[in-house]
Amino acid sequence: MSRLVVVSNRVADPRKTAAGGLAVALAEVLNNTGGMWFGWSGKTIEPGEPGPHAQERPLHTHQAGPVKLVTMDLDRQDYDAYYGGYSNGVLWPVFHYRLDLADFDPAYITGYRKANQLFAQKLRPLLRDDDIIWIHDYHLIPLAAELRALGCTQRIGFFLHIPLPPPLILAAIPGHDWLIRALFAYDLVGFQSNADHEHFCRYVQAEAHAQDLGRGRWRAFNRTVQAGAFPIGIDVDEFVALGQASEGREMYERMTREYSRRQLLVGVDRLDYSKGLPHRMQAFRSLLQNFPENRRVATLIQIASPSREEVDAYTDILHEIESLCGSINGNYGELDWMPVRYMHRNVARPRLPGLYRASRVALVTPLRDGMNLVAKEFVVAQDPADPGVLVLSRFAGAAEQLKEALLVNPYDIEATANAINLALHMPIEERRTRHQALLATIRRCDVHWWCNTFLETLAHTQAEVSGTPWLRL
Repeated sequence: MSRLVVVSNRVADPRKTAAGGLAVALAEVLNNTGGMWFGWSGKTIEPGEPGPHAQERPLHTHQAGPVKLVTMDLDRQDYDAYYGGYSNGVLWPVFHYRLDLADFDPAYITGYRKANQLFAQKLRPLLRDDDIIWIHDYHLIPLAAELRALGCTQRIGFFLHIPLPPPLILAAIPGHDWLIRALFAYDLVGFQSNADHEHFCRYVQAEAHAQDLGRGRWRAFNRTVQAGAFPIGIDVDEFVALGQASEGREMYERMTREYSRRQLLVGVDRLDYSKGLPHRMQAFRSLLQNFPENRRVATLIQIASPSREEVDAYTDILHEIESLCGSINGNYGELDWMPVRYMHRNVARPRLPGLYRASRVALVTPLRDGMNLVAKEFVVAQDPADPGVLVLSRFAGAAEQLKEALLVNPYDIEATANAINLALHMPIEERRTRHQALLATIRRCDVHWWCNTFLETLAHTQAEVSGTPWLRL
């Protein structure tokens, strides 16, 4: 069996599956193949700090059972340009359709290329000829091209965890053609949704004049790549077990006891302009204004985990949310009832199933999202006999799968408020029917299905027959 080599910006211990995320998906196959996970160490070397040059700097290796974890340090200047600059200052806003927030500083792309070249140079000596390499997310789009330039011929797959925008938005990025050309160094490119896959197909046809070979295969730049949608899921059994564990049960019991006279709505998000939190607060305010029967009854618990607070756009949205929450509570709150309970901090994952289960409605209303696993976790956490209702943005990747949710346009404040009211008053039989269908989809397309489907597709991609060496981008 070929060894799986996973490459991502950050590395996680696959034994700690309770932490969730990518480690849950990859734990089984990494363990079975004695795999390797390679990425950034989380450490930056400050200017003037003594030590070897980046090229000679040693790697950090840690054995996690049968899995080898290998990480590398980055110079602070390179990290700032690669991560904060190009990855999160250009790709993140543009891929989430926010051209107005992008900073196209030419120095950023230089740092992005340099960091990816360093990743490739450090990874290349560790690879075996029969390895299967799986590279993750927007930080490392050109990594396969850098590996090919160093002579790598292994099968290499790439998965984009965030959305891919339509061609005209993508084309606004200076050097967009270089970025998409880099994807042709992969054998398989995976996207979260059919919409993202369609955007890729339209782009390579219009901009790269790629030849459609059928069955998701495209030919351009003297390379053939296969592309498709592989919607990521969650580990259903693992999340159910979390809900049955002590912290999950205690959270559920405490919430049901403290809010016994209320109908709980819940939102759990990372603080980010893509999540639509101000729009959500405005919709909740419209709910209280237009449907007064929900006053003193409906309480929204909104958790917004801190994120990139050194960036002005994040500071602005934090202040906007705090202002909206204060306004709603000031206008509608009573001595014994606050409409919004807002928390700007992390909540431990083992407690989330209990919070979800105690809630009548989940508000998952991003303006754009690659998938959004909170939507799936909420459904899994519900009591099938008395389930809550998922209100889901049509602009989340999850909306393609979770069609039995109440799908909303988060930009339409009044329509979203109407959907929330419908969710709060939905008859139990309809709630059960919707929940049963949603849960069946989530179980069928869980995280193990996602991992296995992608890797099986990668293993069966047609080998590249061209003998032309890949030139460095």
